[in-house]
Amino acid sequence: MAKSGLIDSPSRNSIGNGTIIKGDIESNGDFRIDGELTGTIRTKGKVVIGSTAKVEGDVFCQNADIEGLVNANMNVSELLTLKKTAKLNGNISTNKLAIEPGAKFLGSCKMGSVASGGNKYPVNAPKKEGSIPA
Repeated sequence: MAKSGLIDSPSRNSIGNGTIIKGDIESNGDFRIDGELTGTIRTKGKVVIGSTAKVEGDVFCQNADIEGLVNANMNVSELLTLKKTAKLNGNISTNKLAIEPGAKFLGSCKMGSVASGGNKYPVNAPKKEGSIPA
């Protein structure tokens, strides 16, 4: 416990709807994106990409929930969940994958022990030609 009486914990970060960020992000805590991000995100926590979000780049994290549009390679060391509104165009490396009916995915996927390095071993395959319509 810190001297101030607060428990030291990873931060929670958010990019709101209507916000546009161009650049790379590194964080130790969880991250929620409802706006637009062009760049790489690396976090030791969970990434939530909301239904209004658009992400272009690569994502390295522990867990991820995808609801919006993602044109990125996903490197998730534990669980990646594609919600019914998700549109993912890119390659996946994850230990576990959950896909809800209605989610759209274009790319390749490596799962289980092959992908257990998540944050350490990025997927280097180029993104697929074409895209999923917004």
